Amino acid sequence: QVQLVESGGGLVQPGGSLRLSCQVSGFTKDSYAIGWFRQIPGQEREGIACIARRDGKPYYGDSVQGRFTISKDNAENTVYLQMNSLKPEDTAVYYCAADNLQLQTCAPAFYDHWGQGTQVTVSS
Repeated sequence: QVQLVESGGGLVQPGGSLRLSCQVSGFTKDSYAIGWFRQIPGQEREGIACIARRDGKPYYGDSVQGRFTISKDNAENTVYLQMNSLKPEDTAVYYCAADNLQLQTCAPAFYDHWGQGTQVTVSS
């Protein structure tokens, strides 16, 4: 059974940093694509950083490019999202999701397995 458990959210001041973690179980290493997504109230869920199964390359959405970094520890089956230079508009519920898809995509509709989400609030 596939399970994803996020941790690391919280309250941070503008300009600060947070690191989110996502512990993955039920997939063997390198057998899945994985990504971080966020949802702001009243808006659609947005893919912000993903790692493709096929080549392990990261993809970033325009809103986080240069500020966020996704990384994967295969030994621990854990994926991280390092978030730097946080802005108030980054406030959202952040989710990790995984799927065994071959397609290189960060579109939420293609991911079948989701974590429960963790709240990130950027405010002074």
